[in-house]
Amino acid sequence: MTHYKSNLRDVFFNLFEVNRVQDHLGTGPFEMMDADAAQDVLREVDRLAREDFAASFTAADRTPSTLDPETGEVTCPPELNASLDAFFDNDWHLLYVPTHLGGYGASQSVSWAASEMFVGANPAAFFFTAGPFFASILDRVCTEEQRDRFVRPMVDNKWGGTMVLTEPDAGSDVGAGRTKAVDNGDGTWTITGTKRFITNGDFDWPENIVHLVLARPEGAGEGTKGLSLFVVPKYWVEEDGSLGERNGVFVRAIEDKMGIKASSTAELYFSDTDVPARGVLVGDIHDGIAQMFKVIEYARMLVGTKAISTLSTGYLNALEYATERVQGPDMKKAMDKTAPRVEIIRHPDVRRMLMAQKAHVEGLRALVSYTGWVQDKVVLAQHAGDDDEAQSWERLNDLLLPMVKGYGSEKSYELLSLSLQVFGGAGYTRDYPIEQYIRDAKIDTLYEGTTGIQGMDLFFRKIGKDQGATLTRLLGEVQAFAKGDGGGVQLSDERQRLQTALEDVQGMLGSMVQFLGEDLYKLGLNTTPFLHSISELVVGWLLLRGAAVAVTALDGGAASDADRRFYEGKVVAAKWFAANVLPQLTARREILASTSLDVMEMDDAAF
Repeated sequence: MTHYKSNLRDVFFNLFEVNRVQDHLGTGPFEMMDADAAQDVLREVDRLAREDFAASFTAADRTPSTLDPETGEVTCPPELNASLDAFFDNDWHLLYVPTHLGGYGASQSVSWAASEMFVGANPAAFFFTAGPFFASILDRVCTEEQRDRFVRPMVDNKWGGTMVLTEPDAGSDVGAGRTKAVDNGDGTWTITGTKRFITNGDFDWPENIVHLVLARPEGAGEGTKGLSLFVVPKYWVEEDGSLGERNGVFVRAIEDKMGIKASSTAELYFSDTDVPARGVLVGDIHDGIAQMFKVIEYARMLVGTKAISTLSTGYLNALEYATERVQGPDMKKAMDKTAPRVEIIRHPDVRRMLMAQKAHVEGLRALVSYTGWVQDKVVLAQHAGDDDEAQSWERLNDLLLPMVKGYGSEKSYELLSLSLQVFGGAGYTRDYPIEQYIRDAKIDTLYEGTTGIQGMDLFFRKIGKDQGATLTRLLGEVQAFAKGDGGGVQLSDERQRLQTALEDVQGMLGSMVQFLGEDLYKLGLNTTPFLHSISELVVGWLLLRGAAVAVTALDGGAASDADRRFYEGKVVAAKWFAANVLPQLTARREILASTSLDVMEMDDAAF
């Protein structure tokens, strides 16, 4: 048995009972995988994730990958490579590529459900499998020649892949990048510069690695608009698809990190000397940042999913411990020296901590599943040739991504401390996986844009780009539920709390718009709190929406005792969130409205 504890029952609940993906699986663009096949696939993913794929989680943390400084080659621990064998030998990468590249035809909602289990079981190992998925993104923006030369081999030969943006002096400020590209006049470019924090910049499992590199062509303008995207393989790929000589991209160092130690986070050097780093311009057009953003959007969704899945297994490990650890009498019998000792799950404060984890992680899983369903809608509309409908769903997906990534990562890291707290001192040791979960999860608030950047992205880009039309659409869904009768009388108080929270978020939005005309610093001080607030509103809505489904199932007579307990848990968790989290938005609204500039006007030295 490994560390990883999945929750396939809740995954199925969100997919098939709440979002009803079976209504479109097996049809149109998803005709190759119907609901029965999807369930079979996810059951097998669940087994593999819990067993072979999770097996190297601890060993690869204790003995991570190593760098040979002479060759710039990275060697992974054998245990990790065994996990990759288990993944690739059974062609699970084909869940993530389109059918014309040999994919299984899984919908986005199903593939994200699978990703939750893989990335929760072994995040570092799952990152190593990214090459074929990056190929599917490259497939959308490349030329036909590049598709045959790079994309198909990335899938068929299971090559590695990286996204290469960050530089030592260009982190969040991507447009400050100085890596240079010089046109060789023969369809290739020489890339020179240094990139940092590149996830899995090298590893020894695949025969080749394709780096997707942002660089500035000689003579191009400043900022992000001057950046172009290049394919730079570790081994040169000849025009006929065969592998050639070693290309001039090398690992100079592997970062010594707090967590995800198994992942070889690298500093990459692109040489222009004896062995130059050669690349080809993606799509033969200079549109780098727009092309790379397709990768970034996937990465942000994955990071949020990783964080949420880590919290889920942390919670389930804590729950198991709480049902087994006997300590102290029941609180109501504390003065009775003869009272029997009870499992710690019987203690009110432990139950409080467990419910905080349960409610949040199930709400966050609902958020990921709903976002996956929205992505299904994009594909369905595209398949039907309805561009306006597809763009409408794409805007909703864009609006949700900062919530999945920004709020999901922050809340998961915060609540993992409660997972550890349930264990007491035992959780602080390496006897249990919680300490590694916490170390591995902190990066999620930093990866692919910090939480502060997610908050600004939400307000300025996702809300601002269509003058709030997509936000209005989403809030209309929340309003409809709050004013409706979902869950009947059992959820009447909770629907009212949701309505109050909706009004609070609308009030915050009004203050934010007002700050636009007053002082941008006031806005900047509140984009992250606003991200948290709207995320909690949406999570509260999704929890109550799921609770309404559970109430209906209970009223109809649950099929088994296990189902009855599951549905009862859904109702109580939603009620808890509505009573304990949503009311906080009222206070946050008042705080936001009364924002002063004191913190901005204070002298730096006073900090």
